Formats: sequence, structure tokens, C-alpha cells
Amino acid sequence: MKVTVVGAGAVGATCADNIARKELASELVLLDIKEGVAEGKSIDMMQTAALLGFDTKIKGVTNDYAATADSDVVVITSGLPRKPGMTREELIGVNAGIVKSVTENILKYSPDTILIVVSNPMDTMNYLTLQTSGLPKHRVLGMGGALDSARFRYYLSQELGCSPADLNAVVVGGHGDTTMIPLIKHATWGSTPVTNFLSDEQQAKIVADTMVGGATLTKLIGTSAWYAPGAGTAAMVESILRDEKKIISCGVALDGEYGQKDISLVVPVTLGRKGWEKIIDFKLSETEQAAFNKSADAVRTMNDVLKTL
Repeated sequence: MKVTVVGAGAVGATCADNIARKELASELVLLDIKEGVAEGKSIDMMQTAALLGFDTKIKGVTNDYAATADSDVVVITSGLPRKPGMTREELIGVNAGIVKSVTENILKYSPDTILIVVSNPMDTMNYLTLQTSGLPKHRVLGMGGALDSARFRYYLSQELGCSPADLNAVVVGGHGDTTMIPLIKHATWGSTPVTNFLSDEQQAKIVADTMVGGATLTKLIGTSAWYAPGAGTAAMVESILRDEKKIISCGVALDGEYGQKDISLVVPVTLGRKGWEKIIDFKLSETEQAAFNKSADAVRTMNDVLKTL
């Protein structure tokens, strides 16, 4: 198996490190536009192989897409973070150009690959990739739901005093502070609803903390997070390459599911060797569905910016 990670920044490098440590692929390519960065980080990671005991071969390249040929999965982390004074429209314009160019170059050499989009704003970048790549919708996925759901499980575990691994909890909707919907009424500890153990106030706090999880870390460390985003992406790669059929919340194209069409939003899906294989219907309540529809409206507003580019 071969995996390519485009973008050797903190998220891309962490994702690559997780993939290598778990030996999810025999060959891993790390590509970046900045001279020497991918090469340096790949050598650094390869020098841990003797200490960690993995055999994945990691190669770093500068803008050499030929090296990515025949990749089974490609992770796209490329793009700029929003800078002070930059409008949402400007950010979308810059990153849309980057993601579109990366996708075109990747597909020249790996036309049968599965794409995982991490670049922000994720819902809009994933929608752009769906619209411009020509790939079947099952082979294009956005990462944000895996990350948001992991944060949800973390905040639940803090209130419950349990292991996050014992919790099942998903986030749906858009990948943003105001658009994500942590489905706390559907979350379980073992097979028991978490609401059996939490007061209304605790539930509200968990949901609120999850929604601003990314902003909380940015405020604390002065930049976007990278450990959980990288691990979340690697978990998606693992379920795909090992055909695990795990249920993971991902950004996918909706065609009537959850009452929405012509949009990419986060919903729970099964992930296997063909990409996302089935959308899991959580049977939302009226209140949850209304929140989901509101989230879709907000994401469509961002998607409309693509029409002006």
C-alpha cells in the first residue's frame, strides 16, 4: 500500500508519523511546496524507525508529484491559515486555488486514489474537490468530523471520569465552531446513554466545550492544533486501507440523506477499502434536524463564495 500526504506542516507531518508508526503502508510520500521541509521531516521520521520498530519507507519531496504515483490514499492538508484582517472570502479564494491545483496534480499520477481533505474551510474545500475532481463521491472525504468527534469524547470523558475509548459519540453538520452538532442524546458509555449519568447543565457544557474545542487550543498555544487532527486523519487512513468498516464521522457528499443535497457535510459513515461505503442514519429529532439544516445553510453560504472565484 502507498499513501501520500500533501503538506508537511504540523498536521501533515503528525499524520504521516502516525501512519508510519502503525505501518499502514509500505511506502509513504510526504510532499511540500517549501524546499527541503518534506525531505527533512521524512529523514527525521525515518531515523525513529530503529527506535520504534516500523518498516514503512518514508520519502520527502518538494513539489514532485511524480513521486506520488499510484497512491492508494492521498491526504491533502495544503492551505493557509486565516490571518489577521483576512476575510472569509479571501481565505476561501486562496485555499481553493491551492486545493484545486493539488487535486489536479495528484490525479495525473493516481487516478484511482481516495482523497482525504483536511484543508480549511474543510466543508467548502471538500465540496470543491467533489465538484472538480471527477471522482466518484465515495472516494472523496473530509476529515473534520473525526477530529470533532474525538474532542467530543474527550470532553465527555472528563465529566464522566472514564476512558474516551469506552465512549461512542459523534458530531455531525459543518466543521466549524457554530456549525457542528455534537449528538449528545445519541452518545453512549458502553451501551448506556451518557445522558443517564449527566445533568442538563453538564450536557450543555460538554456540547459548548466541544464546539469551541479548536478555538480553545488556538487561544492556549497560539496556533491550530496538530496532534488530534493528524491522528484523526490517520485513523481514517487505517480504516480504509485495512478495510475495517469502522463508523467515523466524515465530510461526504449528501444526496437526500439527512434531508440535504448538493453539499458536503459531516455525517457518520462506514469506511472501507472503497472509501466511504454507507451513511449511517442516526434518526435525528426535530430539534437536531433543525440544527443540521441551519448548519447546512451556513456551509452553503461559504460554498457560494466558490461561484465568485
